[in-house]
Amino acid sequence: MPNAVTGRPGPGRLYSVSTRAHCEAVLRSFYAFHLEEGTGPIINLFPAARERRRLPATAGRSARQSAGGRYRPSVPQRLPRRIPDGRFNDLFAALRHHRDRALLAFWVSNGARASELLTSRQRDSLPGEQLLGVVRKGSAVFQQLPSSPDAFVWLLLYQDEAWRAGVPRAGHAALWWTLRRPFRPLTYHAARAMLNRANGLLGANWTLHDLRHTAAYRMARDPGLALTDVQWVLGHAHLSTTQLYLAAGREEIVEAIRAHHERQAQVARVPAPPAAGYRAESLSDLFGAAR
Repeated sequence: MPNAVTGRPGPGRLYSVSTRAHCEAVLRSFYAFHLEEGTGPIINLFPAARERRRLPATAGRSARQSAGGRYRPSVPQRLPRRIPDGRFNDLFAALRHHRDRALLAFWVSNGARASELLTSRQRDSLPGEQLLGVVRKGSAVFQQLPSSPDAFVWLLLYQDEAWRAGVPRAGHAALWWTLRRPFRPLTYHAARAMLNRANGLLGANWTLHDLRHTAAYRMARDPGLALTDVQWVLGHAHLSTTQLYLAAGREEIVEAIRAHHERQAQVARVPAPPAAGYRAESLSDLFGAAR
C-alpha cells in the first residue's frame, strides 16, 4: 500500500522487480566469468538471451532473439522520486541534532550519494570556498563539490558541538561521527537509521537516495545551469542519465493541471462577447417606443 505522505509503496512480501533484475544480472555475470575461466559449469545457468521457438506462419512472426536475460523480469521505467520543498522542510524540522541537519543540507545541495558524503575528512571541508571533498563511488576519485552556504553553517555548529564532546580533531580524521561514546565514524546504516527516525515522526518513508534525486531535480531544472555542469556535479558517466531529471515530477504535473483547471474556470465565468454590430442603446430605444 502506498505511503500517505510520499506515495511510495512500502516493503511487500516479495522482492521488488528491480531487485530480482539485479540478482539475475549478478548471477549471469558470475557464471559467465567462471565459464570463461573454465572453473565452473560448462553452460551458463542464466544465459543472456535465447532464441524463441518458431511460431506458426499464421502468427506472422519468426524466430528472434529476446532482449536481456532469459530469466530477467521486465523492469518498468520510473522517474526518479524527489522530495517536494514543503515535505523537505517538514523532514528537516523533524531532525534533532546539528549533525543530522548538516548531513541533509549537504545531500540536498551538492547531490552526493549518501555513501560518498560519509567519506569526507575534516580537511575536505572548505567553508570559504563553499567546497566539500568526497570520494566518488565506483571510480574512487576525489572530487570537490560546491555546496550551499547554510550547509556549512550547520556543519560548523555540529563540529563545535562534537569537538567539545571529545570527537577527534584532526585533518585526516573523519568528518562525520556518532553522537555518543565511544565515538566512531558514521556509517551508511547509522545515517539511514537517523533518517528513519525522522520518517517515523512524519509517517513517511523517504530514503537517503531521495535526497540526491531532490538535488538533481533542483539543479537540472534551473535554467541558469548547463546540463553538462549538473552531470559533472552528480558524477554521471552519461548525459542521458542526467536528462532524466528534466522531466517534471508528479507534484509539478499535478500543480500544472490544477492551474489549468483554474484558468478554464475563470474563462467560463467571463460572459461571452456580444455579436458584431451590437449597440446597447438600441435596446433602450426599442423598449422606450413600446411603452
